[in-house]
Amino acid sequence: MPPVSLLHAVIELAQVVGDTAMEYFGYPKLVVETKNDGSPVTVADRTAEARAREWLAQKFPKDGIVGEELGTERPDARRRWLIDPIDGTKSFVRGVPLWATLVALVEGDTVLAGAVNCAAAGEMVGAAIGEGAWWNGSRCSVSKIDTIANATVLTSDDRFHKRPDRRARWDALADAAKVARTWGDGFGYVMVATGRAEIMADEAFAIWDAAAPYIIVTEAGGLFTTWNGQATISGGEGIATNMSIAPAARAALFDP
Repeated sequence: MPPVSLLHAVIELAQVVGDTAMEYFGYPKLVVETKNDGSPVTVADRTAEARAREWLAQKFPKDGIVGEELGTERPDARRRWLIDPIDGTKSFVRGVPLWATLVALVEGDTVLAGAVNCAAAGEMVGAAIGEGAWWNGSRCSVSKIDTIANATVLTSDDRFHKRPDRRARWDALADAAKVARTWGDGFGYVMVATGRAEIMADEAFAIWDAAAPYIIVTEAGGLFTTWNGQATISGGEGIATNMSIAPAARAALFDP
């Protein structure tokens, strides 16, 4: 039997997890709990991640797992699957379809493959090293827009609670852009990877939030870095752009 394509694997897993989350989407009596970090969590998050772990136990039993809701398994494994079952739980519980399932496979600091499934919006983007990015089964790429004046710029939350010093820089960029929106979380990175937005920025996120966006934007021909220019998923933050606008975007947003 030929080896399983990592591209197909991440897409299949993201589909399984997204389908599970959809079973709860729009449910009016969904109970929302608050985690220690202040973020919300529901039975949908936990059930979807548990389903991911069941799938991985069958398909990739030797690999490690790092999930937002259910912790770490096999931390010493050579490869690790990173799972965020519902990225954008605040949107999910309000019935807003701009949430996403994020899955990625990493080896050390290298992202081998990743997928973002915006199940409620009907959009899936998957990517693997050297295989490009694929949007609902077709190749996709970032846009070629090269000026802020013609750009669509996105962020998850333009209040920048954790780094208020960034607010002025973001406001100036948004004022100069053609369109500025908070179509955030994983959906924003899908927009960049498919050429419908040019800049997506987040002030704070975990490794499971970063890995899938990193590989899909990179394989779509774009650039993913921290706010000071490091191309890493471990920086706790991120800016994703197409290549044409990358210099101008980072000149506007980079931390001094």
